Order: sequence, then structure tokens, then C-alpha cells
Amino acid sequence: MTEFVRRLAVQLSLTDRPDMRKSHERPTPYLGGVVIAVGVIAPTIAALSGGDPRLRILLVAATAVALLGLVDDLRPLSPYPRLTVEGLAAVAVVGAGGHVKIFGNWLDYVLPVLWIVVITNSFNLLDNMDGAAAGVACVTSASLALPAMMVGQRGVSVLLVALACGCAGFLPHNWTPARIFMGDAGSLFIGFVISASALFVFARTDDTGVAGPLMVTFVATVDTCVVLVSRRRAGRPLMLGGTDHVSHRLRRLGLSTGQVAFALSGTAAVTCLAVVPVLKGWVPAPVPLAIGAGLGGVFVWLLLKVPVYAKPDEQLRTT
Repeated sequence: MTEFVRRLAVQLSLTDRPDMRKSHERPTPYLGGVVIAVGVIAPTIAALSGGDPRLRILLVAATAVALLGLVDDLRPLSPYPRLTVEGLAAVAVVGAGGHVKIFGNWLDYVLPVLWIVVITNSFNLLDNMDGAAAGVACVTSASLALPAMMVGQRGVSVLLVALACGCAGFLPHNWTPARIFMGDAGSLFIGFVISASALFVFARTDDTGVAGPLMVTFVATVDTCVVLVSRRRAGRPLMLGGTDHVSHRLRRLGLSTGQVAFALSGTAAVTCLAVVPVLKGWVPAPVPLAIGAGLGGVFVWLLLKVPVYAKPDEQLRTT
């Protein structure tokens, strides 16, 4: 199906063309996210017909986000309609029970909504190099499926396994040199499903409700922090695309495109699986959270030292 969509996108001239703000070297079709979304939603519905109503709400909300991304792929939208749809979808998930129970007030609902929107767009930002977003999403969703089963969230675990399989099937087509991109339809959908699923899995009243979601989205969170801080310091527009992400900085340090994808995916696997001993009660939640926050701060500080703005026309992608 991916190859069919790729050829269709080429025929319709739905391609992402290279420019100074992008790292690919040739026009590349970008409707791969449609394949991922359909490949996740359809089998999940078939496997869980008549199941948890909260999961149905999550699927409907995720479908809305995928359609939003598809529209944005076909005709770029301003941030306002994007944030509106993402916010409403997040409200639906939080209202269905995907929220923490830490503060005992309105913050238990507002912060999860904001967090879902942020992580949804963080995965959109992470989709900047061949294999990066698909690899991280595959590892993250597969790793998160284990905690989901441990806490009895069977429906969420099925959804996450379907997402892992969808990303794994898409990854060979997106591996360097990519023959198709997932586009906003894919990256927004993936970010939304992972963030919403994490809240369902870790909807608890203890520290795990905070530590779990942050740990499973470590890579996307660090990438977003690096980009926003570096652009702010350089006086560049925050929402403008560019070759200043973690992946681009790792390329400048000498890693190949494939090595970057492996490094990001491996980091995601470690931080996701670090949640398991917390859920088993072997390690207090603040311990891995503090370690992750410390390492994240060090990573951001070190990566910000890698020059990325000196040569804006330098091509970073190799085959």
C-alpha cells in the first residue's frame, strides 16, 4: 500500500521539494502518513469492536488529527486551525480519562491537554531526517505497549502494537535515501497517539503519572527544547523550519543518516523501558525522572554547542 500511495503522490505532484531549510536532496512524496494512520486505525477497530469506550474516543480524536495533517499536507494551514483541532482532540482524550490525578484541581486537566498538543507537534518537528521519526515512533510505541499490558490497558496495548507495526512497515520506504515521507498526516497522528496513550497508561495519582509520560517522550521533548532554545538565542523565527534539530547536529558531529536514526531510536528504547521497573515498584518514580531530566539538560547543553547556523546552505543528507 505504501508503494501505491507513493506513486499516487508522485502523479499528483504531492512532493516535498528541497530548499535551504530542508536536508533532503530530491523531491520526495509525502503522503506516507496516510498509510500509517489507516494501517493503525482499521485493525485496531476490528480487533476491539465493542471494547473500551475511552479507546473509541482516542481513535476518533486521532483520526481527526490525521485528517488535519492530511489537509495541511495538501494545503498548508496557519498555526491557529492546527492548534484548535489538536486542542479539541486533546480535550476529548483528557475528558475520557486520559489525565493525571496529582494536583487535585483544574491543573490535572489543563496540563495534560497542553502536553498532548506539545508532544503531537514535537513528533512533527522530529520528522526531519530519513528514518528518524518512524524509527523513534516504532520503538516508543512497541516499548509503551508493555507498560500498557502491565496496568491492564489491553485496548491501548493493541493500538500501540498496531502503531509499532505500521511504523515498522513504513520504515524501509523511509530509510535513507527515503522514497516517501510520512508528512504531517503521519507525524501528527503518531505524536497524538503516543502522547494520548501514555496518559491512559499512566493515569495515576502517584509520581508515575508524571514520570511515565515524560520518560516515554524523552527524545521528542529534547529535540523540541534544542530547537526552540537555539532559535530563540539566534533570534530566528520559532515556527520556521530549519536544519537545527538534534538529528542535524548529530550529522554535523560525523554520524551518518542511518546512524542518527539508530541513535535516536535506541535512546527512545532505553527511556521507554526505564518505566518498567518504576511500574513494578523496584525504583521510585522520582529517581529515573531526575536522571532523565539531568541527562536531558546535559544533552541540550551539549547539542546547543554544535554550530548549525554558520552555513545554512550546507547539505546534511547523504545516501
